Formats: sequence, structure tokens, C-alpha cells
Amino acid sequence: MQLSEAVKKRIINLANERDLNLHRLSLKAGISYSTLSSFINGKSESPKLVTLLHICEGLGIELNEFFTDDLFKDVEED
Repeated sequence: MQLSEAVKKRIINLANERDLNLHRLSLKAGISYSTLSSFINGKSESPKLVTLLHICEGLGIELNEFFTDDLFKDVEED
């Protein structure tokens, strides 16, 4: 699996676990909805690390916790 696809899936899975849609997650993360939706819908590349940090804050997790998922075991470079 490509790294960007693993990141997308992880964001979606965590948001679903917390009953957050993309709009609510963007508000909690303090980022624009268009930034988040563009990445999730494949219109933009992987988010910058600072954006991913804000997404993690919106999800209520630490950045290192984001990557502790089997999705990242065999990722490939985009």
C-alpha cells in the first residue's frame, strides 16, 4: 500500500471511531475543510507533517500513536 493511502485510511478509521465526519474533524483540528477533503478525496498529495499533527490533535491522539497501526507495516513510497 502506498504511504498516502495508508494515511488516508488511518484518518478515516480514526474519525469513524470517534463519530466525526470530515467537517467536524476539520473544525476540531483547526484546519480548513477543503484541505482535509482534498487529501481524503485524492485531489492533493499527502498532508504536511504540521497538518497531520493538527489532525491528530483534532482526533485526540499523539502523532506517534497515529502510526501505530498495521496499515503502516508494509507501506511503499508514493
